[in-house]
Amino acid sequence: MQRRSMLLAALGSLAASGTATAASEVLDRPAGMSPLAAQRLITGIARAGERLVAVGQRGHIVHSEDGGRVWVQALVPVSSDLTAVSFVDAKVGYATGHDGVVLGTRDGGHGWTRLIEGRQVNRLVLEHMQRRAAASDASEQDKKLLAEAQRNAEAGPDKPFLDLCFTSANEGFVVGAYGLILRTADGGKTWEPWFDRADNPGLLNLYAIRAHRGSIYIAGEGGLLLKLDRDAQRLRELTSPYKGSYFGLAATKAGVLAFGMRGNAFISTDEGATWNAVHTGLDASIVGGAVATNGTVALVDQSGGIALSIDGGLSFARSSLRSQVPLAAVAFASTSSLVLGGPRGLRPIDLTSKDK
Repeated sequence: MQRRSMLLAALGSLAASGTATAASEVLDRPAGMSPLAAQRLITGIARAGERLVAVGQRGHIVHSEDGGRVWVQALVPVSSDLTAVSFVDAKVGYATGHDGVVLGTRDGGHGWTRLIEGRQVNRLVLEHMQRRAAASDASEQDKKLLAEAQRNAEAGPDKPFLDLCFTSANEGFVVGAYGLILRTADGGKTWEPWFDRADNPGLLNLYAIRAHRGSIYIAGEGGLLLKLDRDAQRLRELTSPYKGSYFGLAATKAGVLAFGMRGNAFISTDEGATWNAVHTGLDASIVGGAVATNGTVALVDQSGGIALSIDGGLSFARSSLRSQVPLAAVAFASTSSLVLGGPRGLRPIDLTSKDK
């Protein structure tokens, strides 16, 4: 089964913990402090106001005040591999990763607290599905999900979350392997399982989630695209133009951009009703995307290729700039500079530089 976590593992990431004991150890052990943290595998980068914050393996989180030239490591209460980071504003942010970890910060990424982890997730999901399966209107799908929740509880906290999206400091979603979805309405104090509210009977892996114009979109394995129906409080499947896996989503000025395997990308300008193919000029799997304040869109692929769009993702031009190593993440440090993340850490790039 193709999973974004496996893709990152191919870039050098540690695999998800194989045993409950191993997972528990990293959940209870703070991330080690290292002067080389910004030079190790980075899998997610986000802006927190003018600050940049990046996450990676072994619970490493680093932040930069100068556009990505100098990085300082943050204090993190777990040493699980982290996969994604997102900020609501300059102070409030969240990160997620392997072993069911979700972290929160209220100081712009300097210090982090553990909001929930895999042992709690397994108990929460199991108890939720036990109630659903015992209800008078329980479906066969509810019983299937109960069986899955029981298997997860027996396996231990080894399932990764792969992305997250917060629409405000309070409401947020995390998504991950085997269709796992959690929602919070109070900034991570409490969580509600939502994987029974998604049109995903095959429990396909969910790699990306983004908000766009008041709607929530999820992309995943096997061409799966979902959109939140707020009235029904359910994630409805959209008609997908592609059967390969999507590894990311970007909310642009033109619409919602989904991207993934073999350089494929598709954009919807009508709230997910239809999708059009976009030529990116990239050949390898696209694993990272970012949108600048001026609307410029950047995509990076697994081989180190970079593509840029100035029309909101309707068209792309491959950049002459190229990373010397595979990439896993990208963010705009400014409208004219990028920060790239991958197996060799973080690298700032000036898009206007003639020195390639």
